[in-house]
Amino acid sequence: MNNKFYTVCGIVEIDDKVLLVRHTYGTAKDRILLPGGFVQENELPTMAVEREVFEETGVTAKAQSVVATQFKQNQWCVVFEMSYVSGVPKSDNYENSEVLLLSATEAIKRNDITNMSREVLTAYISNKPKLQKSDYIPASSNENEYVIFGI
Repeated sequence: MNNKFYTVCGIVEIDDKVLLVRHTYGTAKDRILLPGGFVQENELPTMAVEREVFEETGVTAKAQSVVATQFKQNQWCVVFEMSYVSGVPKSDNYENSEVLLLSATEAIKRNDITNMSREVLTAYISNKPKLQKSDYIPASSNENEYVIFGI
C-alpha cells in the first residue's frame, strides 16, 4: 500500500555525478529531480529510498546519512545521501522519461530542476552537516525494523 504522506529521495553519486530523473507527471512534470517516492506500509524510509532509486533508475544504492528533512502540514520527505553499489542508470519509462548524471554544481544551475532538488544539492555541495546512520539496533528489534541516524 502506498501513501502520499511519507516520501523519500536519494542523492547517489556515480563517478562524481549526481543521479537525477526527468519526471513524467504532477507538478514536477518535465523537470529533473532526485529519484525517490512513497514509503510503503510497514517499510522503513531507508528501505523505501533504496527500493525507489532501484525501481526508477536500475541503480542499487544504500542509504548512508540524512541530508535534509522536509516537513509540510500533510507530508514529510527525508533526503538521504546514498552510496552507489551497482547498476547502469536507465529510465523506468513510466515515472521518468530520462535518467541524467550531472555534477551537482551543473544541476543546480539548470532551469529545469525542481526547487527542492536545487536547495538540497546546494546544501550538499557546501558540506553542511549530515546525520550519519548508526549501526545501533536495540535487542528488541532487527535491521529491517529499526534505524537511527545521528548518534
